[in-house]
This record gives sequence, structure tokens and C-alpha cells, in this order.
Amino acid sequence: MKKSFLITVLLLVFNLTFSQKKEENLTEQKIDNYIQEVIAINEIPGVALAVIKDGKVVYEKYYGKASLEENKAVDKNTAFKIFSTTKLSTNVGVFQLIEQGKLSLEDPISKYLNNLPKEWQGVKIKNLLSHSSGLPNIVMFEDIAITLSFDEKLKLLSNKPMEFVTGNEYNYNQTNYLFLAKIIEKITSLSFDEYILNNQFPGVKSGVYFSSNFGEAVLNSASRYNYNAETKKYIKSISDFGFDAHSANGLNISLPEFIKWNQNLDNDIYLKKETKYSMWQPFAFANKTDRFAYGWEIVPVNKILSYGFTGGNETAFRKFPDHKLTIIFLSNGHKYSSLYVQSQVINHVASIVDQTLTDDYYLAGEKVNQAFLKLDIKKAEQNYLDIKKNHPDWDFEYRLNVIGYTLMDHGRIKDGIKVLELNTIENPKSVNAFDSLADGYFKSNQLENSKKSYNKVLELSPDHKNAKEMLEKIKNGSNKI
Repeated sequence: MKKSFLITVLLLVFNLTFSQKKEENLTEQKIDNYIQEVIAINEIPGVALAVIKDGKVVYEKYYGKASLEENKAVDKNTAFKIFSTTKLSTNVGVFQLIEQGKLSLEDPISKYLNNLPKEWQGVKIKNLLSHSSGLPNIVMFEDIAITLSFDEKLKLLSNKPMEFVTGNEYNYNQTNYLFLAKIIEKITSLSFDEYILNNQFPGVKSGVYFSSNFGEAVLNSASRYNYNAETKKYIKSISDFGFDAHSANGLNISLPEFIKWNQNLDNDIYLKKETKYSMWQPFAFANKTDRFAYGWEIVPVNKILSYGFTGGNETAFRKFPDHKLTIIFLSNGHKYSSLYVQSQVINHVASIVDQTLTDDYYLAGEKVNQAFLKLDIKKAEQNYLDIKKNHPDWDFEYRLNVIGYTLMDHGRIKDGIKVLELNTIENPKSVNAFDSLADGYFKSNQLENSKKSYNKVLELSPDHKNAKEMLEKIKNGSNKI
């Protein structure tokens, strides 16, 4: 009796273990197949992907090339430029100081920075983190060279107009993170790099470093590649944003080190749990429409909130705290840079790992993108119409607009215009849809069609400045923007 019971229990345990292993293998295969498809469609040189579930790394794989010139494969040692995803480490660094009582979200920036204009005096730390400062965006001005000292940059920037009343709205702005870095340096008497490395990567000898010079040759670093639509080849980026950009886009990190960083965040090593969750609280914008946390993007996936950030249209980090899930996607270039592949990957992989995170709208949008990229234009359009027939409430206006321009930028002029035409049919009251179509016609030298579309823009929006200017150009016989 006892022997048969023991055998039954062992068989149950075996079957359960076998079933779990089979499910894990199936999930891994699904992710593999999906990532390989994404790489093929978007012609991505190299990728590293990790999935952390319930505190365990359930997926960690490397694809493609870190260097096309050297034919060097992506591996565990490859340090990727993560661009604006860097801001997450800056955010954690700020909240570490807040937790230590050395800084407050309510502190005015004038407490730490000198020689600020009077209209900047109301800007607080919380406004920098939430991109609600309204400060002039330093990267928008050609006369503020990266080679200038911070004081010289500040002097020039101080003469630029504010973008909006502080606290009113969200507007992504690199000045915010330049100032956060200088405030960190003022409080700690360390360089920004030293502070972050000492407090978030102590003892790390390789796989983590700061540099916003993308042309800099560093051992085991993945090159960043930009696709040239004319030559149909990748070109290695040599962009240099300077030392002062490190807090915004300068972190270079390998996937294993990023996984460790996430584990330290999850295990409350960097911050106490309550402090960590305070970063993810939505900022109270005065316009009551924008949604963003304290340095973290808030993304609802099937009505479940996730938090993270993306960088350079190449990298993404996203956490689903209530589901104990984190996904890290790193890449070094892709052909269709305007289609936000990195965010699509996060949403899709989340749906594979956890079915409750399946967001049909996001997945359908990705399907629309892929169809227009790889299928005949008629089949792609029919795919879109089939989706809309089943879900007439789904809004794809922005997506169609981006797809149209993407196809045009890659030499598929007629196909791109067809997509922009489809967008006006789908959105007959959209000023932007008709403005984009008019622009597409103009670029393809269909001036009469362009004129008709710009007149439609004015019919919808009589004071539209661009439409008036473009109609004047067409009247004067110009075919150049």
C-alpha cells in the first residue's frame, strides 16, 4: 500500500515537472521564432534579449553581429549603447539621494544651480524627472556646441524661451537630465559617472562604462549602425554627444550586467521598496491628460501597468511589477527606425511569457507594420482592412502615417502614398492625415494632387500655417520643400 502510494506520488511529480519543462521549452521556442522574424524583417545587425520572471532569468539569448566590419558576434561580453534607456540609472541615482535625505523632489533647481533666469526659479527636481519643466531643450539649438563648458552652455541656454508653463505638460527634454547630472555632482562632489558606477555598479570590472561618443572604439562594445536607404547598407555611427550627455544617453552595458542591475532593483538593494514604487507614481500634470512617472514611462498593456524606458529606437527596458516580469531588449540598429520595434518586442514577448499581458491592439498594430513591410501592398492593405472590420474602434491613424513615410523613405514611393491615401479615407477629418498626404504628393512631384490635399487641410483647419506656405510654393512653381 505504502509502496504503491509512493510510486503514484513520484509519477505525479515527474509528470508535473515534465509538463513544466515542456511548457518552458515551448515558450522559449516561441520567443526564438518571434525574435528571428523581427530580426529578418527589420534587418537588425545584433540583438540581446532577457526575460526575468519571478526573480529568475527564464530567457537570455544573443543574436547576430556586434560588429559587421569585424564579423564579431553578439555575446555575453557585448556592451550595447542603450541611449536614453540610460535615464533609468540616472533616475535611480536621484532617488538614492532622496532616500538619503540629500535631495527632495520639491527642491527648486536654483538651490543647486547658479545664474539661472528668473523664469526658471519655479522649476523643481520633480519637474526635471517628469519632463514637465518647460525649459528650453538644449539639443534644439545649433549655437550651443557640445564642446562648450557647462557655464557657457547655460549662458546661451538662458537666452532661449521657455516652452510652456512649468508643470503644465509633458515634453521630452534633454536639458532636464543635463541639470540632474550637475545637481548630482554638486551634492556628491563626484563626477556623474563616478557616482552612478560607485552606487549601482560597484566592483564591476567590465561590461559597463559611460560614453556618448558612438564612434569611440571600445573593446567588446557593439557598434551603433544607421541604415542608408539609398545605398541599402548600414553605416557605423560616429555621433558624439559629449561628456555632458552621459546622464541622458551615455551608458554602455552588457546584458548580464543589465540583468544584475534589475535584480538589485528588484531586491531593494538600490532603493527601499516604498522609494522604488514612488518613482512609478504618475506625475500630476496640470493639463490632466499626459501620463508619465518620475523618470519612467508608464505603459498600459491589456490594462496592466508597466514601467520603463526606450532609447535610440534600439533598446528597451520594461517592468511589470504586479506580474514580477522584466524584459530587456538591446539592439544596435534596424532598417525601419521610425517604427518603434523595441517597444513592439517588449509587448509581444510579454504576451508569450504571460497570456494575461496579451494586448490585442498592440499585437494587431505590429501585424499591420509587418504586413506593409513584407507583403504586396494590396495584400497588406487587405490585412489592415480585415483587422479594422473586426475592430472598427481601433485607431491606427498615427501608425499608418508613420508606415507611409517609412515606405517612401525606403524608395517605395507609390506604396507609401497609397498608405497615406488610405489614412485619409480612414480618418476623413484628420488635418494631419491630409497634411501628410499632401506632403507625399509634393515629394513625388504630384503637384495638383498636393494642392488639392493642402486645400483640404485648410478646409479642416483654416489657419494651418504649413498648408498656406506650401500652397504658395506650388503657386510659384516650386517643387522643393
